[in-house]
Amino acid sequence: MEQEYHAGLSSAEMANLWTTYQGDSMSICVFSYFLKHVEDEDVKKLMTRALDISRNHVEMIRRIFKVEDIHIPQGFGEQDVNLGADSLFTDVFYLHYVKQMAKGGLETYSRLLPDIYRRDIRAFFSNCLTSTVELNDAVTRLMLEKGIAVRPPAIPEAKKVEFVEKQSFLLEGLGDRPLTGLEVSNLHKNILTNELGSALATAFSQVVESDRLRKYILRGKDISIKHVRVFTDYLNNHSLPAPTTIDETVTDSTEAPFSDKLISYHFNLMTYSGMGNYGSSISQSQRSDLAIDYSRLLTEIMKFGEDGINIMIDNGWLEQPPMAAERKS
Repeated sequence: MEQEYHAGLSSAEMANLWTTYQGDSMSICVFSYFLKHVEDEDVKKLMTRALDISRNHVEMIRRIFKVEDIHIPQGFGEQDVNLGADSLFTDVFYLHYVKQMAKGGLETYSRLLPDIYRRDIRAFFSNCLTSTVELNDAVTRLMLEKGIAVRPPAIPEAKKVEFVEKQSFLLEGLGDRPLTGLEVSNLHKNILTNELGSALATAFSQVVESDRLRKYILRGKDISIKHVRVFTDYLNNHSLPAPTTIDETVTDSTEAPFSDKLISYHFNLMTYSGMGNYGSSISQSQRSDLAIDYSRLLTEIMKFGEDGINIMIDNGWLEQPPMAAERKS
């Protein structure tokens, strides 16, 4: 029987395990709090499933790091969540939240897997991808059943094979052509993620203790609203519907369910996820005006994200990720 050489963790393997631990330890806090307030039994089952997935991920990573004699990250824990806090969200918000988190997980795991070579780590992340596919399917079916799923706009079916004849297909100013299916889909996706970010900003701004963090979060809300307006205009200008706000899924509670550290990390996590979405959208946009707008908005949220990282650094909240050896000294 062939025996596999047990190599040490590569930079990709260690970094992605570390990042996954951070994200899932945060999710354990978030889903545990959600479960204290969820009312609908179907939504409760979904929340329980999401919580179990995050707990399994954290436990598996702890085992791997222990075997490899790697320091286990601090991440987030009981000190970062107040399970007795009043309800800050409605059941409808929970479904939108899980949908967007599952979408982010699918993109992350599919992107990192090609760089994973050790068999046990490949198996772990393959399992992460599979469980997230199943979670996404479950939340999508439930949102359809509850009548709150927001599908991308429909476009006409192709009746024949056609070829691009003019450069105005790329240079919008020369032809103002209709949006492609991918461009419509990406605009829809980026509106949804910004609407979720806006709702989270509304909630978090009500409960954070730090005035500096509150101002930062409200600035993020303003950016989300502006970006939604830009993307919505593209759809409306081509008689296509755009998703609407979900701010009404946030209650008026002012009792903090999470620590400022967790809130800051969560908000920055969504900011950097948005950067990835915009980068992907640029690569799939064949209209020059659309690519330019994505690039402009991406620059804005990059600056915003940097300011958020500085808040975490100044408060001692930013845990240092695995680093390459410092050779120069």
